[in-house]
Amino acid sequence: MKNYILFTLILFSSQIFGQEDISKNMSLTEYLGYVKAFHPIVKQANLVINESEAKLLKERGAFDPKFEMERSQKNFKGIEYYDKLNASFKIPTWYGIELKGNFEDNEGPYLNPEASVPDNGLYSVGVSVSVAQNLLINKRMAMLKQAKLYVNQAKADRTILVNNILFEATKTYFNWLKTYNEKNVYHDFLDNAEIRFNGIKKNYEVGENPAIDTLEARITLTTRKLEFEKARINYIKSSLELSNYLWLDDNTPIEIKENIIPDIRTVNNIDAYYDVLLLNSESFNLENHPKLQSLNFKYESLIIDKRLKQNLLLPKIDLQYNFLSETPEVVNSFSTSAYKSGFNISIPLFLRKERGEVNLAKIKLQNTEFEMQATKVTIKNKIEGISQELESYLVQNQFTESMVNDYTTMLNAEERKFFLGESSLFLVNSRESKLIEAKLKAISLENNYLTTKASLVNLLAVNSL
Repeated sequence: MKNYILFTLILFSSQIFGQEDISKNMSLTEYLGYVKAFHPIVKQANLVINESEAKLLKERGAFDPKFEMERSQKNFKGIEYYDKLNASFKIPTWYGIELKGNFEDNEGPYLNPEASVPDNGLYSVGVSVSVAQNLLINKRMAMLKQAKLYVNQAKADRTILVNNILFEATKTYFNWLKTYNEKNVYHDFLDNAEIRFNGIKKNYEVGENPAIDTLEARITLTTRKLEFEKARINYIKSSLELSNYLWLDDNTPIEIKENIIPDIRTVNNIDAYYDVLLLNSESFNLENHPKLQSLNFKYESLIIDKRLKQNLLLPKIDLQYNFLSETPEVVNSFSTSAYKSGFNISIPLFLRKERGEVNLAKIKLQNTEFEMQATKVTIKNKIEGISQELESYLVQNQFTESMVNDYTTMLNAEERKFFLGESSLFLVNSRESKLIEAKLKAISLENNYLTTKASLVNLLAVNSL
């Protein structure tokens, strides 16, 4: 809570803080902590699980006991034809069996004889059974099993969704750091250009430098101002992009203040930060990848759907048997001598619809199998490719670091020669431009390295730990 208040105070600094020229570093871990906690899409990802749990609760309702009551009367021209009451209590079970208790109370002079019951009504206790279709699997069983799989699939999908948003947020942070470093480079060389211009101008005034040198120095100074202005605007734009991922707990977006800067030591700290995440994935099994887990749960759900479709090829045979009694309080009053039974049989002759449903279910299974195989190979190859890319960036970084050091040495030497009158301002500016170019390449390479490492963490789906 203290960190949250401090962060809020930093971003929404009061006038007192605004009057002080104090810069606050925001590290990647701190930044991602707030993205995980408050970003709306991360919260939305949690709703995926809530939605799947609500669907599971809904499907469990298919097995809830049910009370039903029906009453019908007919009275015409003062004559009561009949008054019928039918109340029942049903208990669905896991297989195609349903337990049922029933009470009938019918009366009236024009009542159908088969509906006649004793004066105090007729009670029945019985069972209905599907002995072929819907016995071992039926729609409500399939829907409940699939709903349980959807919960697990939703958890895997949530992990993927959160990792993607954190990856995008991380790339935005690295771009913010990149533009900040570029701005600083141009700012430093702008200061150098101003110092050089003022020195050459004074030397010209005392007759030590020609007028053309002041013109060239001024052109260089103007160029540096232009480059710095472009870098400054890019930094502002990247700061606003970063603000897209920063929210408060009450879904209020916040904007980065000018005194908030990225941590320039990120490249030194990133390995330690990501190594903690990657350490958890050392024993990582590709089969446990959230994407493959999601596909596995989808595959299992399709297997259930295929079994249900195959079950529809069986004939539909429903049996009913009910024990009758007018004194339900006496247990042995229910006997086989008083009963009501029946059966119902139906089967399509060609089963074209049912066979078509089975074929479609098999095709969906095959599609999912192909998708799982392709995804597994893709993830494996991407991991290998990114690992090779990271090793290459380490080598490239050594080259660029060496180039920056060499260009710095050459620039310093050229400046000394210039002030000794042994070189020209053109050569000094040329050496300086090469150094700027080398530093910008180093910054771009650093950004590529950081982004690639973040890609590896995102690919392994360990960023949401």
